Amino acid sequence: MLSDDYARFGLDPRHVREWEDGARTDGAAGSYEWWYFDAHLDDGAKVVVVFMNKDLGAANSPLSPQLRVDVELPDGTLSHHTIAIPAAEWSAASGRTDVRMGPLNRFRGEKLVEYRVEATAGGTHVDFTLTSDVPAWRPRTGHMLFGERQAYEFNWLPAVPQGTVRGSYTVDGERHETTGIGYHDHNWGNVGLQRIIHDWYWGRGHAGPHTVIASFITGVEDDEIPIFMLARDGRIIGDDPAKLTFERRDVYADGKTGKPVAGVVRYTYVDGDDRYVVSFDRKRDLARNWLVQDLPWLKRTAARLTGFDGAYLRFAGLLTIEHHKGGRLVETFADEAIWELMYFGHAPAQSPA
Repeated sequence: MLSDDYARFGLDPRHVREWEDGARTDGAAGSYEWWYFDAHLDDGAKVVVVFMNKDLGAANSPLSPQLRVDVELPDGTLSHHTIAIPAAEWSAASGRTDVRMGPLNRFRGEKLVEYRVEATAGGTHVDFTLTSDVPAWRPRTGHMLFGERQAYEFNWLPAVPQGTVRGSYTVDGERHETTGIGYHDHNWGNVGLQRIIHDWYWGRGHAGPHTVIASFITGVEDDEIPIFMLARDGRIIGDDPAKLTFERRDVYADGKTGKPVAGVVRYTYVDGDDRYVVSFDRKRDLARNWLVQDLPWLKRTAARLTGFDGAYLRFAGLLTIEHHKGGRLVETFADEAIWELMYFGHAPAQSPA
């Protein structure tokens, strides 16, 4: 990445600044933006909260905020809510993280170190504080450019690659106070993702002393963008995409969406004598949703008439991190993780038997 690229976007190549996690768009037609939080809690529950200024595929729409709150209870029961918020009740500060959606929902941060996430949707309420354990990071400039003139942008900032979570979640009147490990990132762009992205795998997790963020993006023009960050004891030890290879293994056709899904996704990072093998091994599905299902009826109908059949799949399973040194396996760590497949494109036709 050339220094001119950082200057073009007003970025410091060595440090992420607080303003970068503030609003980067004005919510007008021709842009979208969202702030994302997830947590793996010590009581076994898992939480995902997303503050969106519009649907991620609807960049050309006017401001039309959506709030998503998902909770998987320790017994596996799923609570999923996506609700619309009036545009007049949305605000997002530009110099810091402070996003508001009506009187009950707020996502705010202090100096990329501590965040408070409060959200209510349906019968679910969450109130968590996230304190960073790994410094804010971005893949180079964090700006991914597409199109013949590179006029289309998809931008990504993992503001908290890993942090300590404390707080509570309430589902159907039953409140649970707990702690855990969390993550926060921030995305924005200027074109509907289905126009530039065919599919992506994305996952994050921790195992032993390691924290990992890993993604592999395939564009509609078959361009491939690998993204990888590995930290040990809170210090980043690897993030050069040129040192990364990606594999899909045990691929099958999902029975609901028809999308090809890898039972195992593997990222191998080689840096001199050190080789790290990071594997996400699917054990169960947490979500298998058509992307249009949360749209208003008219938009949902229009999307189907155009043939759009994008899908979102989320998985739970085992994250394994192996460290090889000089060709010898020296360490292995494993823990539970959640990852996703976002699939905007059409699944490839099946060959006849």
